Amino acid sequence: MNLRILRPNEFQLDRRIDNENEEQQTAARNIVERVRSEGDRAVLALTAEHDGVTLTADRLRVTAEEIAGAYGAVDEAFLEAIRAAAVNIRAYHEKQKKQSWIDAQPNGTTLGQLIRPLARVGVYVPGGKAAYPSSVLMNIIPAVVAGVKDIVMVTPPATGGKEGIDPYILVAAAEAGVSEVYRVGGAQAIAALAYGTETIPAVDKIVGPGNIYVALAKRFVYGVVDIDSIAGPSEIVVIADEGANAAYAAADLLSQAEHDEMASAVLLTPSRAFAEAVQAEVERQLETLPRRDIAAESIRRHGAILLTSSLDEAAAISNRLAPEHLELLVADPLGWVGRIENAGAIFLGPYSAESVGDYFAGPNHVLPTNGTARFFSPLGVDTFLKRSSLISYSREALLENGDRIMTLARREGLEGHARAIQVRLDAERGE
Repeated sequence: MNLRILRPNEFQLDRRIDNENEEQQTAARNIVERVRSEGDRAVLALTAEHDGVTLTADRLRVTAEEIAGAYGAVDEAFLEAIRAAAVNIRAYHEKQKKQSWIDAQPNGTTLGQLIRPLARVGVYVPGGKAAYPSSVLMNIIPAVVAGVKDIVMVTPPATGGKEGIDPYILVAAAEAGVSEVYRVGGAQAIAALAYGTETIPAVDKIVGPGNIYVALAKRFVYGVVDIDSIAGPSEIVVIADEGANAAYAAADLLSQAEHDEMASAVLLTPSRAFAEAVQAEVERQLETLPRRDIAAESIRRHGAILLTSSLDEAAAISNRLAPEHLELLVADPLGWVGRIENAGAIFLGPYSAESVGDYFAGPNHVLPTNGTARFFSPLGVDTFLKRSSLISYSREALLENGDRIMTLARREGLEGHARAIQVRLDAERGE
């Protein structure tokens, strides 16, 4: 399966993928409404139907003993690695914290902004083959740093009639600082977090990736709660010059292609010799990749090597693609950062493999996909904060500006707004 070498005009640059169909939308909406009206009863019935696990309400919440027992089921190397990663992730996000501010003006007016954490957030963690402890850290730690008091994690129970949850997921959650864990997944978990049930209290915001039904459920409950985003397939763009290492570039392209068949892996280079070297490396590395079939299908459907006229054109194309991950495998990569306008995360130089960001460096790996890096940002501390404006207007300021305020209100036809000012001016002026 050759990675195609194309000219930019031969490749579909505007990539938008809508996976859902009407049947899936109806199914997800029905699940959400059922949980909203029936609470625990619907959650338990849907868990039995979709996960093959029969639970009672008192078994929805994972116990402290189960979490403690998970530590005995994971290996020491994992525990050491997850703790080291957590340190890095926490340190990076600590630098994102913001402070409230108040500005006292000479005329006695005080304006300001209050920064407060959300009270309660829900984190969805996929189960089965998509059980990723690293995503647990990336979603929970920023909430902890933001000061969120209650962090609720939901994750599907194991299939096959058992109630167990992957111990690596539970250990990661405990290390990150989770407050509660519930064994429920799918659209029913999203609905339970949004509306609350007899067992699962409602939250203010839901974050975390999931399958198409989870994504649709998040879309349906948005407005009742906030959500992070609707995640799309994973993406990587590599910009490389002729001096880059072809084996590195190929490996990084495949690191995203192995996620799923809809993932996108694109190399932008002005060098045909390098393009051909990467093409050969992708073929060679695919042969021994455990997820070869998935990666090969991703490469076939959404992968390409684009031969550009220059690195400048490569940067321009990358900005149009607005990729989730962007690697700069070029001489002086830092010097090219100023040319990049749209990217979820930018990796500089040959040793900054995308995997470094996924697991360990510290920046969040929950990134905008599907071209939304044009207007979305990575998940971070801001995701879990809310702002309130503070206004304390003085008598002096009202006397000075009251007539202007009334002029604007009356121009909009809102006499009640104007009179709220007029009554104060009349009282203060003795009229």
